[in-house]
Amino acid sequence: MAYDLIIRDGTIVDGSGLPRYRADVGITQGRIAAIGKITESANQDLDAEGHVVAPGFIDAHTHMDAQVFWDRLGTCSCWHGVTSVVMGNCGFSLAPCAEKDKLLVMRNLERAEDISPQAMEAGIKWSWETFPEYLNAVERAPKGINYMAYLGHSALRTYVMGERAFAEEATSEDLSAMKRELRSALRAGAAGFTTSRSNAHLTPDGRPVASRLASWDEVKQLVGLMGEMRAGVFEIARENNDRDPEKMQDFITRLKALAVDTGVPTTFGLTHSRKAPHTWRPFFQMVDDTTAAGGKMLVQGHSRSISVLISFETTTPFDKAPVWCDIRKLPLAEQEAALRNPDVRRKMVEAAHERIRSGGQTVGAEPRRPEFDWLFVLDKPLPPYRSIGEIAREQNKDPIEVMIDFALEKHLKQFFQQPLVNEDQDYVLAGMRHPRSVVTFSDSGAHVSQIMDSSIQTHLLSYWVREKRAFTLEQAVRKITYDLACFWGLAGRGYLREGAVADLAIFDPETVGPQMPVLDHDLPSDARRLKQKADGMLATVVNGQVVLRNNEHTGALPGQLLRGPLAAA
Repeated sequence: MAYDLIIRDGTIVDGSGLPRYRADVGITQGRIAAIGKITESANQDLDAEGHVVAPGFIDAHTHMDAQVFWDRLGTCSCWHGVTSVVMGNCGFSLAPCAEKDKLLVMRNLERAEDISPQAMEAGIKWSWETFPEYLNAVERAPKGINYMAYLGHSALRTYVMGERAFAEEATSEDLSAMKRELRSALRAGAAGFTTSRSNAHLTPDGRPVASRLASWDEVKQLVGLMGEMRAGVFEIARENNDRDPEKMQDFITRLKALAVDTGVPTTFGLTHSRKAPHTWRPFFQMVDDTTAAGGKMLVQGHSRSISVLISFETTTPFDKAPVWCDIRKLPLAEQEAALRNPDVRRKMVEAAHERIRSGGQTVGAEPRRPEFDWLFVLDKPLPPYRSIGEIAREQNKDPIEVMIDFALEKHLKQFFQQPLVNEDQDYVLAGMRHPRSVVTFSDSGAHVSQIMDSSIQTHLLSYWVREKRAFTLEQAVRKITYDLACFWGLAGRGYLREGAVADLAIFDPETVGPQMPVLDHDLPSDARRLKQKADGMLATVVNGQVVLRNNEHTGALPGQLLRGPLAAA
């Protein structure tokens, strides 16, 4: 037989965790038709000698709900071998919502997820009101990778309750309407339902996003509906009570009971903080206890610290300080000139120290008041990095002077890394090694000028597999493919077998890894975002077509909307 595509002489790491082997992969009509020694011809051959052929990576925690309408490729995720994403996490989706009320939905997203309302206004042609209509719009949009979409609680509340969603608990009539919309969404193929109870999620005017006004009973009833329908995954941005043992245990008890009683697969992101280093352990115990009790629960983990990228191109912790607030409004070249003026620089250093002393509230991934031993010079893609505090002591200089010196060396395009959570990499490793955790939680599409975590998959492969040898390649690939596909019900994906969907990531295990991040203004309305590509990616195949070759777009757009199980029925 003639194949559409044959990937020849690659090393197969099939997603199962089983040992690698050499083979060809033959693809026909978007499916893997043969694995082995293939002598037949193909319309297209791809030489993968010296490269790993793996299932396309899956990222189950993204916020690409808006980006899918203006970014055909699905960057930056696609550059790191990701072929399928799940969006709508943390209660944030763009539907249900009528166009006349879209500012309500944007209010939930703007500050909590750092998604520019101007970019959304310019980049989205609003063509839906209900969630099924939103799915249809995503299905129509040209795409390079695959998308699955949750219904978000904040959008659901604002659709049913309007402005009351930001101030009140739901009435019985409100809750009935929410259930009706959720039922419709699941039947249309929603991935499930998500919510946030995190105090990091605020609107631009400092109020809680809509889902945070919901009672736990409201959450229980909505997740209970999913249990009755036997469809969907429940994702929650958990309550921030790690430093209060009683409140944390109360939340753990409630979440475990919800997962066990409803039977709904339940997932959440888990990090740790150096200021409360062991609070992550009880959550893993909860996952084990839930599973033992008959529930299904999975931890969404990370492969490194989650960090704000600080720079004069983006934001610094001192931007609201006197002197700084005026200078930071200037073009970058004029800011550089000001910093090279000794008198101006002295005033800026003094104002920065005053800003540190006075503090100030920060939300989400906004820059924190710096602790200079925990502020690092990002001078290469992989750690270790040197801290500003360490360098300042060596040079016997003020740490803010050190920051300015480094920034000026790169004409203010030097990034500094400020970890928010996951500072201790031994704990990160322990979390990744837990059998009921996966590496996801990139937040791709969100925090676009604050953090850059779309590269967590290539970080896993380069840092933890190649440099630290903490995982075998087989173990790591399973953490970003098969385990995710099983939990989210992505049938035919996440593994390489004859008959499986031909989503593949093909990479050089000796060179794969993230490149340095850069800042660009390529969003609609010229809004800014951080971008990061990867080295070592030979090709990315989606639904049988080569979308990226050496991380450059081939022009193919074979991505699909992936609908949940009730849609097929």
